[in-house]
Amino acid sequence: MTDEEIEASIANDPDWQELKYIDWSKAVLVIPPKKKAISIRVDEDVLDFFKKEAAGYRRRMNAVLRSYM
Repeated sequence: MTDEEIEASIANDPDWQELKYIDWSKAVLVIPPKKKAISIRVDEDVLDFFKKEAAGYRRRMNAVLRSYM
């Protein structure tokens, strides 16, 4: 797609209308903390619980640990 076609597509998208006039001038870039690869052992049922929820089980496990902190 050309830039013009992309702009026209955005202009015709009803989901874009509410975002069209947002003032981004005071937006702040938030860089997430670095991740560190580790190897841990967890009980099989704990791992199964997080995996059954769908993709992203490591992210959810990290969120639980973060809330504990």
